[in-house]
Amino acid sequence: MKVCCWGARGSVPVSGPEFDCYGGDTTCIEIRSRNDALLVIDAGTGIRRLGCALVEQGRLDLTLLFTHTHWDHVLGLPFFKLLYNPRVRIDLYGSPGLQGDIGKLLARVMAPPLFPVPFGSLPARIKGCVWQGETLQVDTLRVTRIALSHPNLGAGYRVEEDGKSFVFLTDNELSQHHRGGRSFEEYAAFCRGADLLVHDAEYLPEEYPSRRGWGHSHFGDAARLARAAGVRTLGLFHHNQERIDADVDGLVLRCREMLTGPGPAPECLALTQNSSFDL
Repeated sequence: MKVCCWGARGSVPVSGPEFDCYGGDTTCIEIRSRNDALLVIDAGTGIRRLGCALVEQGRLDLTLLFTHTHWDHVLGLPFFKLLYNPRVRIDLYGSPGLQGDIGKLLARVMAPPLFPVPFGSLPARIKGCVWQGETLQVDTLRVTRIALSHPNLGAGYRVEEDGKSFVFLTDNELSQHHRGGRSFEEYAAFCRGADLLVHDAEYLPEEYPSRRGWGHSHFGDAARLARAAGVRTLGLFHHNQERIDADVDGLVLRCREMLTGPGPAPECLALTQNSSFDL
């Protein structure tokens, strides 16, 4: 399994030299199976660059999942080039109990006067699919979902293949229970033993009290989850739009200090919009 990040920024895309290292594009994750099946999670502005790469590769099929449909997770969708190729097939999966009807939600994003091409008129063959139970099989990738603790609901994912596992929990507030969310212990069980956990770490602990209830975690809570779950690597994600590269570097150093202690400590890094992992 290969995991590539095309956007790690939260809330709104940013630009400028002070963001060159971690990037300004918002959430988009690409996952490839050992047979090269393609799974994409979220369509933030990072999906535009992914689409350009897929066109160059001649890619004509993929499975598309969403954590939720807040703007920073759907903003790039209208500019995803594969949507405009009638030879492309996209299997679209939503989680009605956690997100609502994903097709209807995306239709609201791509509708005049917000965008001139309606979602229902896109040339690509988009097939709305239904989850059977809590697990989805995409080629050799086994995908399990869990409810996020976030305003307006949402889904996090665990992707497994050949004994390796990747967990993606962005926009997940560990210190505040939102409607439909799970307990810290349930998230720890979901992440147990993951090779790579990518988790929301938008805030510093000292920033968090004034932002409690906004749907995001501070890096201390992400570190606590990584330790409790015994993950191998913690990837910090959903970087605040105001947090320049030097400040993200400092956040990582503080998180690494927090992870030290008895027993093996997870490795810690902050994802960039060009990060990739071979699991």
